[in-house]
Amino acid sequence: MIKQETAKSLSPVAASGRRSLLGAASILAVGLAGWSGAAHADGLATLDSYIKNSKSGQATFTQTVTNVNKKGTARQSSGTFSFKRPGQFRFDYTKPFKQTIVADGKTLWMYDAGLNQVTQRSQAQVLDATPAALVASATSLKSLQTHYQLENAPAQNGLEWVRATPKAQDGQIKSVMIGFQGKNLRSLVIQDNFGQRSDIQFQNFGSKLPANVSFNFKPPAGADVLKQ
Repeated sequence: MIKQETAKSLSPVAASGRRSLLGAASILAVGLAGWSGAAHADGLATLDSYIKNSKSGQATFTQTVTNVNKKGTARQSSGTFSFKRPGQFRFDYTKPFKQTIVADGKTLWMYDAGLNQVTQRSQAQVLDATPAALVASATSLKSLQTHYQLENAPAQNGLEWVRATPKAQDGQIKSVMIGFQGKNLRSLVIQDNFGQRSDIQFQNFGSKLPANVSFNFKPPAGADVLKQ
């Protein structure tokens, strides 16, 4: 199988690094999909404005993943994030490994180029009750409150923060912190129930999508496709 052959070509450290980052990417994929808002005195008002007004955008990002149960396990990655409401987004990781996450409105695709492996999931099953609803699917704060407890958090590092806590206790996500600076989202901090923390910082935000951005995905020929 392609998956087995690829694993043999990687050192244990490299293979572990890929799995860790892809796992973080999976959490990220079901955890967010947007960022722009209007300047307000508190994070909830900014989030409300964002949900109502942001239609599309693109930014570069850096992501740092740590595990509170393991010391010295910080892993960094970077790439480009694009979204188009409702429900379409993509993450293109360029460092340290090439990985792609695409939500086309019906299916969530996760592709690891080095492993030539694709994971396919129904978007409807993973977005409604996950943090992606915060920015990709929701039409109002009221609709978000069906699945989340939302509250303002203290301002810190020059950002206004919103804390989103899932009401369901059986999911991967423990909490999401959303940080706005003026009208733009600058930071997302996702804490899962396994001790993993993903800290994403956004830069170079633009509200218009480049013409070459697509939210369609077709598994490459020969790729190992896993349906979940």
